Amino acid sequence: MARILIVDDSPTEVKKISGLLEKNNHEVLTADNGADGVATARSQKPDLILMDVVMPGLNGFQATRQLSRSAETQDIPVVIVTTKDQETDRVWGTRQGARGYLVKPVSEEQLITTINSLLD
Repeated sequence: MARILIVDDSPTEVKKISGLLEKNNHEVLTADNGADGVATARSQKPDLILMDVVMPGLNGFQATRQLSRSAETQDIPVVIVTTKDQETDRVWGTRQGARGYLVKPVSEEQLITTINSLLD
C-alpha cells in the first residue's frame, strides 16, 4: 500500500481516481490546486503524486517543476494525469520532472501499472 497524492481541481476526477486507488489498497491524499499540492507534498511526504495540468493559479507543470527541484520532495515520483495529449505536452512534462504521463480518461490498468512501475 502506498500513500498517493492526487492534485486535481475536478471533484469528479478526484473521486474517480480515488476510487481506483482505494480499490487497489492505496491511501489517498488530495489537493485541488497546484499550490496546495506542493504544500501537501512537503508536509505529508506521499509515496507518489498524480498531477493534473490545467488548474487555476499554479498549474501542474509549474507544481511538478517546484516538487522535482526541491530537496525535500525531489524523490517523490510525479505522474502527470491530464487531457493534454500532444507530444509537446509530454516532453514538457518530462522536462519539468514528471516520471510518468497518462492521458485522461485513464484506465485502471494503465494507472496501477504506472504506479507500480514507479514504486517498485
